[in-house]
Amino acid sequence: MGTQGREIVGMNVDELLTLLNKAYADEWLAYYQYWLGAKIVRGPMKDAVAAELLLHAGEELAHADMLALRIIQLGGTPLVSPENWFKESNCGYDAPTDSFVKKILAQNIHGEQCAIGVYTKLLEIVKDKDPVTYNMVLTILSQEVEHEEDLQALDEDLEALMMRYQ
Repeated sequence: MGTQGREIVGMNVDELLTLLNKAYADEWLAYYQYWLGAKIVRGPMKDAVAAELLLHAGEELAHADMLALRIIQLGGTPLVSPENWFKESNCGYDAPTDSFVKKILAQNIHGEQCAIGVYTKLLEIVKDKDPVTYNMVLTILSQEVEHEEDLQALDEDLEALMMRYQ
């Protein structure tokens, strides 16, 4: 199947595989950052924030799955070692060392903004060259935008709550 997947791609497939593996690394690190943040978050609205973070974690894991399947379809291999996620990641990993809800939200909003930038560029690169990857990236990008909006809304609610009790 790998060679058939390659034939419809109007660009250097090895370059595309590199970009997809970088995004794959981002998704695994985002998954872990969300999952861990949901476990350790403290402060006002922590339950609502934890629930949202767990939902996002599951979606980031689904993105990693989509990327892995596409990498394999194109004849590549997803990064096989977690240590390579750090080396290849576009957005890196922002360890949740401060568990206060405002800090956790800020870290994850920043991560989503990075992901939106990565997928926007990837969309432009594959546009008119690889319709399968284009559609997958568009799906992921729309979810990343939704994540960022959800987190911003929670942050605004938290801000209003904190202002009320000052």
